[in-house]
Amino acid sequence: MWGFDNLAFSRDFGLKSAVMADKAQQIDAHCESIRLDGYTIVENAIAPEMIDAIAAELERIERDHGIVPASNVFEGAKTVRIYNLLVHGKVFEQMPVHAKILPIVERVLDHGCLVSSLSSIAICPEETPQPIHADDQLIPIPKPHVPIVCNTMWAISDFTEENGATRIIPGSHLYDHSPEYSKEYPSQPAEMPKGSVLVYHGSLWHGGGLNRSNQRRIGVAANYCAGYIRQQENQQLGIPRSIAASFEPRLQELVGYSIYNGLIGHIDKSHPRDLLGKKSDGDLIWDAVEEK
Repeated sequence: MWGFDNLAFSRDFGLKSAVMADKAQQIDAHCESIRLDGYTIVENAIAPEMIDAIAAELERIERDHGIVPASNVFEGAKTVRIYNLLVHGKVFEQMPVHAKILPIVERVLDHGCLVSSLSSIAICPEETPQPIHADDQLIPIPKPHVPIVCNTMWAISDFTEENGATRIIPGSHLYDHSPEYSKEYPSQPAEMPKGSVLVYHGSLWHGGGLNRSNQRRIGVAANYCAGYIRQQENQQLGIPRSIAASFEPRLQELVGYSIYNGLIGHIDKSHPRDLLGKKSDGDLIWDAVEEK
């Protein structure tokens, strides 16, 4: 007969199985929304203490490095952007591998996806709307197409229509063309509470909103691309090897110390992870063929 230990194990196993099933259903639902509408919002996905730590670090980086708005319409004359965040602190390393977000991105793209860029976007009061665009429109392939870019916007502050929430055009990821630069299009705000994350198809038409409030709208764009196309920010040159060597293994893969489908990205038939002192064997497609 089963003892108390067996009953406890059965109860725990059943609970864990139910949690895993619920998580899988949530991922399915989010991915279906992206497939149909081009986007989904994962509300209250990020722990408050993590959001507060990110906000504090962004404030520190802006102050210490004297970062100011750009002088072009697209980036925004009243928008503070900080690029290459993975070199600026440990809290940013947690973002690309976040357990509530990465599984959705991996389902939209695949496990071989890469971090394309990680940057913050603080839209200040009186900022004008950003031109509507698609994040993959510079890639010269016909539309619509399978997802090759999947991007996320983390709400470090509340996103409201008044303070410049990202404006989106649902379903536009299925259009056979990209938007015309500087042309106005009907759109809607992707409103979401602080700690939520907008996940969207790279072909979705969108843009930063007009900030009519007296406070900043602060977001972090954690962007991903398929493992077979070039990243928006050059992660291998932008992140010193000494910093990348301290990343957890999955983050090392995501920034480019990986090989896609056993071939794309190798260095003289060696795995790029070897450059970080992490010897890899049998990762190349040729090795797998030889083993057979």
